[in-house]
Amino acid sequence: MVTSTHANSRAHPEREKQLKSRPVAAAVILVAGLGAILMGLALSVSVGAADIKLASVWEAVFRFNPKLPQHQVIRELRIPRALAGAVVGACFAVAGAIMQGMTRNPLADSGLLGLNAGASVGLALAFAFAPSLSFMYIMLYCFLGAAAASILVFGIGSLSHSGLTPLRLTLAGAAVSALLLAISQGIAILFHLSQDIAFWMAGGIGGTSWTQLGIMFPWVAGALVGSMIISRSITLLSLGKDVAAGLGQRTRLVQTTGILIVVVLAGAAVSAVGPIAFVGLIIPHITRFLVGVDYRWIIPCSAVLGSVLIVFADIAARLINAPYETPLGALIAVIGVPFFIYLASKRKGGLI
Repeated sequence: MVTSTHANSRAHPEREKQLKSRPVAAAVILVAGLGAILMGLALSVSVGAADIKLASVWEAVFRFNPKLPQHQVIRELRIPRALAGAVVGACFAVAGAIMQGMTRNPLADSGLLGLNAGASVGLALAFAFAPSLSFMYIMLYCFLGAAAASILVFGIGSLSHSGLTPLRLTLAGAAVSALLLAISQGIAILFHLSQDIAFWMAGGIGGTSWTQLGIMFPWVAGALVGSMIISRSITLLSLGKDVAAGLGQRTRLVQTTGILIVVVLAGAAVSAVGPIAFVGLIIPHITRFLVGVDYRWIIPCSAVLGSVLIVFADIAARLINAPYETPLGALIAVIGVPFFIYLASKRKGGLI
């Protein structure tokens, strides 16, 4: 096995080059990104239908007075919303990074591969048959929907004798997404939920509560820690399944674990803010360009940059057409669609 591995390395010297990373750049991104998140959180709390001075934000955080309306708005509405943006951005970005690494598909994303649509069906079923459920159970419905969608996408994409390719995975994701979105819209029409579902499908973090954050946090934290644990294995999988197996990786176990982590991240994020696509497509590509292909750096940097994107996009959504809010999902799509077209056209010979 050792001889085979050395021979494989000599036959493909470019793989050693691929494994090189840029830890200094990664460290700069982590430090600067965390600073940008803090600045974005402060701006997010102070910007809105009623502008609030940063001094008032500081007082509401450290000297909270429940008798002051501004302090109540800051504590109960603005701060949970800002924190939700940071959490959701990290979820979508890390989910996309893991999927791209495991499938070697540069167009992989929880939205493009059907997980967001599966979570949409789960949410529609929850609204239709159990409207009084707590957020914990609604999130569970979204988890189950995302898991069912992932099984459908990977199952359909693997039907061919030649196995799962990036093209088949993308086509299966598009087909399953269209089917599941049609089902969720049909449920919404049948049970007169169109307005609720439409508001949620547009994507947005307004109305997020401390209760929702408290329920999401342990799931998201556990999934992010798990993603770091398997990050080295994902790096090897990104070089090819045979290479990873030759280096002693239990590829099936890593893939199963990775899919479970993605389902948790996508399900938690979609249950809170709706099916915002393209975050998991854009951020991992930018991160790989900056730090290299080592997922021990890609995953934490993607989490930070995803948080930065959503926090500042939410601020822009409130300012573009003030005092009305622009749907966050539409704003991200304006950036994501051209990026998707660029990636698809850049690949030589198509998605094979």
